[in-house]
Amino acid sequence: MSRVASAFAALAVTLGVAACVVAPANPYPPPPPLQAEVVPPAPVGRYWEPGHWQWNGAQYVWVPGRYIVRAAGVTHWEHGHWENRGGAWVWVPGHWV
Repeated sequence: MSRVASAFAALAVTLGVAACVVAPANPYPPPPPLQAEVVPPAPVGRYWEPGHWQWNGAQYVWVPGRYIVRAAGVTHWEHGHWENRGGAWVWVPGHWV
């Protein structure tokens, strides 16, 4: 094998290995800490869904908490939260369990 062909093969292997270990870029930074909220008295049959940070494509914006209707036959509300999955931050919406 010529020296040029050997050098090209070595470069191709090196680039292939480098491409395998490069992690995808995180599209946005982790969310800021939650803000404190004053929770107003609960209307009958309602449950407080706390506020959270939402990514708008450029920055995080605060979405204030609100009262939601309790679903029939359920007892527990799983709060929405940000989760780091493989280096990327993903919003997991709140839901009844």
